[in-house]
Amino acid sequence: MRTSEEIKTIVKDQYSKIALQSKDQNSSSCCGATASCCGDDVYSIMADEYKGIKGYNSEADLGLGCGLPTQFAKIKKGDVVIDLGSGAGNDCFIARAETGESGKVIGVDMTEAMVNRARINAEKLNFHNVEFRLGDIESMPVTANTADVVVSNCVLNLVPDKKKAFSEIHRVLKEGGHFSISDVVISGNLPDKILQTAEMYAGCVAGAIKKDDYISIIKESGFENVTIQKEKLITVPDEILSNYLSKEEVAQFNESNSGIFSITVYAEKKKSQCCDKDTCCK
Repeated sequence: MRTSEEIKTIVKDQYSKIALQSKDQNSSSCCGATASCCGDDVYSIMADEYKGIKGYNSEADLGLGCGLPTQFAKIKKGDVVIDLGSGAGNDCFIARAETGESGKVIGVDMTEAMVNRARINAEKLNFHNVEFRLGDIESMPVTANTADVVVSNCVLNLVPDKKKAFSEIHRVLKEGGHFSISDVVISGNLPDKILQTAEMYAGCVAGAIKKDDYISIIKESGFENVTIQKEKLITVPDEILSNYLSKEEVAQFNESNSGIFSITVYAEKKKSQCCDKDTCCK
């Protein structure tokens, strides 16, 4: 069983390498959203199609997502948006297209190479209201009650302490604020060989927890109106599974009730209520 620090080191090392690659290079590795390390074909496993979305920037798209959280995030003009695990900046730039010049977008990423790449992309686009901060999602470099909206794309599952992560999301959101997060969850039990493989940690699978547990953590963190906005089954081809499992184990996995899903989850931070004999505010 890996410690939290060992997992973070694995993820940071893998994503530092990815930050220096092109999307095409990432798409041909087992660490990106697509994988062909196990055969000649390229299999699109998790990523949704971004092209045509306002604010999309191909240089900032490394093909590492598993959803389109900004499309469900109800971002308004003037909002302050935080993107967790912001990578090269793609979701931040899409969020900026929604919040406009009157708003602000803050990207948080624990990988220095990713932050540097995102800053270069923002400078090329001449975006002055998008900033990128080096930091840990479990201890964000953001003051409390800052954000109207939090988004994240296929990152929270990589965080070892998910309870702490959602507690931090609750802290940085304003009262009445909300999040829309795309992430990977599982049903049933993944084989131990997958769970113990470092490359699959960086590939967004082995860090995943069961969907019911994921939703429970969100509710226990104080959020309300928790809603699954989108859910899709992720089919991992046998050619990839065979990197980790024997033929017999692949067959057993395919015949089991275990599955890997991408979900986009929405939830709101409660507004406080303060009442006395003369007034009642919500």
